[in-house]
Amino acid sequence: MEENNLQLSAVIRPSILKQNAPLLVLLHGYGSDENDLFSFAQELPEKLFILSLRAPHPLSPYGYAWYAINFDAEQNKWNDVNQAKTSMKTILDCVEKACDLYHLDSKNVNLLGFSQGCILSMALALNHPKRFKNIIGLSGYLCEEFLEKPLPKEDFFHLDFYCSHGNADQVIPVDWARKTPKILNEFGVRHHYNEFPVGHGVSPQNFFEFKRWLEERI
Repeated sequence: MEENNLQLSAVIRPSILKQNAPLLVLLHGYGSDENDLFSFAQELPEKLFILSLRAPHPLSPYGYAWYAINFDAEQNKWNDVNQAKTSMKTILDCVEKACDLYHLDSKNVNLLGFSQGCILSMALALNHPKRFKNIIGLSGYLCEEFLEKPLPKEDFFHLDFYCSHGNADQVIPVDWARKTPKILNEFGVRHHYNEFPVGHGVSPQNFFEFKRWLEERI
């Protein structure tokens, strides 16, 4: 089902609950769109209200991005931090609007992101820990340049992260992902980290593991 009342284009799967349903927001990767991760929806718990958002920046010839990724003359990659922070604000606005529109439980908002969507999911949760509960970060990493001013450790006690990566990932090096648990430890955030023998993608074993992880927490 398409959603036209939010700042971003989106597709939704309603919950079987009439009110106070937990919300799961899906954030796709660079060059994809809102239909990509939505393919998971039919396999996830029916009490979840699922909202899959489309990133705001169109790419050529197809797909969308949450923020630009640029390369300088020496092929060093850098992120458009301002675009990333603007996208995070827009995602927050969409979450608040969806909670009002569909009478969802604003204290049970969960994020699932892949690649660039994973990077933003993690940063969003650490920047606004009281807005979120469970975070599933697939094939991404914790980008410290997207983090805002430090908050008291007690603000993070309720958060729980599931992080996974392919150990043959050719897009985002697994070494980047391996730094994420250390950073989460510094924040005092509970987390589970696992690697799978795949490239830049989600294996069936990975899917069933994070599905079980989520089912135990909602």
